[in-house]
Amino acid sequence: MIIYTPPADAPVLPIIDFSGSFSPDVVDRRAVAREVHKAARHTGFFYAAGHGIPQAVLDAQLEWTRRLFAMPDSAKQAVAISKSKCMRGYEQMGLQTLDQGSPPDLKESFMLARDLAPEHEYVRRGVPNHGPNQWPDSLPGFREQIETYQKHVEALGQHLMRCLALSLDLPESQFDDGFDEPMCTVRLLHYPPHPVTAADNQLGAGAHTDWGSITMLLQDENGGLEVRNAAGEWIRATPMRGTFVVNLGDMVRRWTNNLYHSTLHRVRNESGRERYSIAAFFNPNFFYQVECLPTCRSDQPPVYPVCTVGEHIAEMFRLTYGAKPQRAEAPQASTAA
Repeated sequence: MIIYTPPADAPVLPIIDFSGSFSPDVVDRRAVAREVHKAARHTGFFYAAGHGIPQAVLDAQLEWTRRLFAMPDSAKQAVAISKSKCMRGYEQMGLQTLDQGSPPDLKESFMLARDLAPEHEYVRRGVPNHGPNQWPDSLPGFREQIETYQKHVEALGQHLMRCLALSLDLPESQFDDGFDEPMCTVRLLHYPPHPVTAADNQLGAGAHTDWGSITMLLQDENGGLEVRNAAGEWIRATPMRGTFVVNLGDMVRRWTNNLYHSTLHRVRNESGRERYSIAAFFNPNFFYQVECLPTCRSDQPPVYPVCTVGEHIAEMFRLTYGAKPQRAEAPQASTAA
């Protein structure tokens, strides 16, 4: 049994002001990229300030998240994730186990992504986890808010990937050809106060690394996110209004030949209050190849075999949800003008 180790109060995660990354002057953009490089090699986690998304959008998204989880259980079950063919909708408490071997996580969530119509090429071809979202009928206004939020975080995800490329001495456009149909999954999360009857190794979210490239987390004021630093100590990611907590996922390790970190983190809500957060997981398109980047090879051969974004994500879904792996053929190049 894994016994919970309380986190330390210091040191804190770095805070990066991204306002300079929007500058037309490459000198300003490189200065921000250097800070990303340092954070990526040290912990793989940082606070993103100056990201450009209005505070009103962030505040509204947290409020609508509270409203969503306050719905009656019957309304939430009407859009249960089990009713979706592409992993969209409500996920009840205890459905996921992020730390294998531990009890199920003490959280409920709601998952959505780009809302694709049946005639979309990826839907017609049966590309896994692509399709329509489920929307709660009893919450008018929710869809409009979340789609606004999605547009903002998808644009920010693309921008952060360009910053990441620059931090590795690559062209800022390195990943741009994967942004035609990016995978941007938004997960709304609710963590109740941690129960005194919970097992020692049961958490709101068990210790895990994220699967993809970049995660942008918006959290309320109650805290609970804990990150394992370079010294192997658990530290608190204390909420900072107006910022995102950004972390790198396992695919960045593959791209960078382990130069950049994908770091263990967990959630334990000891605030005594309900905790809400919104995680946006940004990745290039399903068929984008993940292979060692040219500036990360040096004298060491690539540690990981080449795979696609979709192959990696599908395998991680299988491991944490017990789902059968799915495959899809790459779409043919379009001949339309």
